Amino acid sequence: MDNLHSASIDRLFRSILQLETIEDCYRFFTDICTIKEIQDMAQRLDTAILLSQGMNYQNISKEVGISTATISRVSRCLNYGSGGYRAAIERLNASEDTL
Repeated sequence: MDNLHSASIDRLFRSILQLETIEDCYRFFTDICTIKEIQDMAQRLDTAILLSQGMNYQNISKEVGISTATISRVSRCLNYGSGGYRAAIERLNASEDTL
């Protein structure tokens, strides 16, 4: 993770933190990412949520439309990563805005 840290990436993350509404997010992310990149990120978060709820790979693959290889990667990050997925899921659960 240390090789990821840079002034440029810090600036990107500060920019994201300044977004105030869902519409702000749509405008920013559709400018900075491709539609496919946004969809892929959304699928990975959905996958992390479903994994945390105990759903199996086959059902997630059918529901989310994601490969089992990607599900496995998300699972590794969820269980052994830096805690980003878990923190996001906890915050979504607190706001009652999950699947």
